[in-house]
Amino acid sequence: MTSPFDQPVARDHTCSVKFDARKAVFGREEVIPVWVADMDFAAPEAVTQALVARAQHPVYGYTLFPDSLFQSMIDWFQSRHGWAIERDWILMAPGVVPSLHAACLAYSEPGQGVIIQPPVYPPFFSSIRQCDRTVIENPLILESDSDQGPGRYRMDLEHLEQCAARADARILMLCSPHNPVGRVWTEDELRAVLAIARKHNLVVLSDEIHCDLTFEDGPRHTMLATLAEPDDAVVTTVAPSKSFNMPGLGLSAVVIPDAERRKALKTVFQTMHMPQCNPFSVAGFEAGYRDGGPWLDELLVYLRGNRDYVVEAVNRRLSGIQVSAPEATYLMWLDCRALGLTDAELKRFFVQEAGVGMNPGITFGEPGSGFMRLNIGCSRSVLSEVLGRIENALAARS
Repeated sequence: MTSPFDQPVARDHTCSVKFDARKAVFGREEVIPVWVADMDFAAPEAVTQALVARAQHPVYGYTLFPDSLFQSMIDWFQSRHGWAIERDWILMAPGVVPSLHAACLAYSEPGQGVIIQPPVYPPFFSSIRQCDRTVIENPLILESDSDQGPGRYRMDLEHLEQCAARADARILMLCSPHNPVGRVWTEDELRAVLAIARKHNLVVLSDEIHCDLTFEDGPRHTMLATLAEPDDAVVTTVAPSKSFNMPGLGLSAVVIPDAERRKALKTVFQTMHMPQCNPFSVAGFEAGYRDGGPWLDELLVYLRGNRDYVVEAVNRRLSGIQVSAPEATYLMWLDCRALGLTDAELKRFFVQEAGVGMNPGITFGEPGSGFMRLNIGCSRSVLSEVLGRIENALAARS
């Protein structure tokens, strides 16, 4: 049966970063864009209806965050994740990335260290450096598994302990589920992280923006905060933007149970004059969490099909490239190391020879060298064209 997610939505000439920035990013227009992490699917109808209804009121003035917005979020995380959030714990923010910057300013001093686990979302690096803090790298370990693609990543907890013991370490930025490797961390892994942070007085900033994007055949996502003890310093960032494909609306939330840590972050927000409340962001945020569940459930079925299609096709048809099935997200981590290309040559191959625009793995840190990140949040027909182009480009090289 045809899925509504099979229906293409034209995104060219809509000021889309993913589509209209192709020339700037890749040097040419003639690439299929499967890079930046938004999807090519229409948002839930409930979100569109909420935006239209708000637009029909012709005054778009300064706007408050209504109680109903907070309640929609509280209800969502209670029903979907078993996480009981109190209203006072929530701070609104214009996005997760600004929250990363703000957390560096709130919980550390210039020169002090922030631990990250590469390969990881590039703003983890930039937020630390731009705030004049020190990046402490605790690289993930890739365990080889030739039968199921390149293997599965795990945390190097022994090395994490060493990083946390550094005199300058103040914060651990955790990506959960992990972007780009697609891991859903187990309860045992998360408890180990909390124990290390507790022992060494680290603030753990847990970026859980992909928490809703897990698959039925894989592990269930656990919100770090649900495992924390009362005195643990856990700061959680969430947003409906990935779940309901509306990152352009620019609204997220930070959940901080501890009053003093909440006050510290709020103070930074105030000095930066954020968040500024957009009436359309408010409408979309609330509608997604209140009414977007059925759409999300259908999306996850479709994304799982895309994931399985890519795993089978890549590992069977694309010589020199392997991929493992991610446990979460609509992002796939292609292992291209067997092609024997430098990172610059790898990007050139995909852009110039295959006509495919992906994120180079090296932008996720040195452990990403030789990898590429593929966004499967698109119709199956687009993925078929992407894989066909890569297959033809590989054949032309042989």
